[in-house]
Amino acid sequence: MLAFKNIKKSFGPKQVLNDVSFDVKAGECFFIIGASGVGKSVLIKHLVGLLACDSGEIWLDGEEISRFDEQQMGPVRKKCAMVFQHATLFDSMTCAENVALPLRKHKDMNAKDALAEAKKRLSVVHMQAFADRYPPELGDGMRKRVAIARALTVDPTYVLFDEPTTSLDPVSARRVDTLIRELCDKLGVTSIVVSHDLSSIFSIADRIVMLYKGKVLKIGTPAEFKATDNGIIQQFINGRAEGPMDL
Repeated sequence: MLAFKNIKKSFGPKQVLNDVSFDVKAGECFFIIGASGVGKSVLIKHLVGLLACDSGEIWLDGEEISRFDEQQMGPVRKKCAMVFQHATLFDSMTCAENVALPLRKHKDMNAKDALAEAKKRLSVVHMQAFADRYPPELGDGMRKRVAIARALTVDPTYVLFDEPTTSLDPVSARRVDTLIRELCDKLGVTSIVVSHDLSSIFSIADRIVMLYKGKVLKIGTPAEFKATDNGIIQQFINGRAEGPMDL
């Protein structure tokens, strides 16, 4: 299980996170939502040591990891793979070669075995037919699926998705949504998704936390979010230009 406890983070005079606390259950698809700049991506970067909180605790499977050094973060980063907003694939390498790279580095596989395993990983994300293609030949959604396959090579318990459907066309976005849901349901992966894509939020999330002005505004299921009478939440989930949100 993952728990953020009383997390605070400031950049100079600007406080981004102010006493943020919530738990993520094993195997669930958990969404972190809120307006742009509210600190969603900042929060998950703390989990893999890309940022350090000013105060608070991060508990991961019984360990408090918020003060880990680089060496201690190694196993955490294998347990918590991150898929960034952009696919960040190597254009000069085929899809299979991109996925094989961490297999060679982290699992000490030779080139032949790593490529064979990479093709199996690509099949998990329904991209096996494109194993020998190069990223520039593919659309954004297909590249995103390859990036997910690459993240899965370390056999993570948790996968962190930072705006996974941003810039994708509606069909590609829904395919990525379906894949994220499959990771939870078929592989037992815990997915933590930063997003403001309303279609994603209300089609695949088990639970949602909404951040507002550096704090947790609400935690609940999609049904509970839809049923709430909180004006800020209703404005956000219905995409209304007018309302009580102070941006």
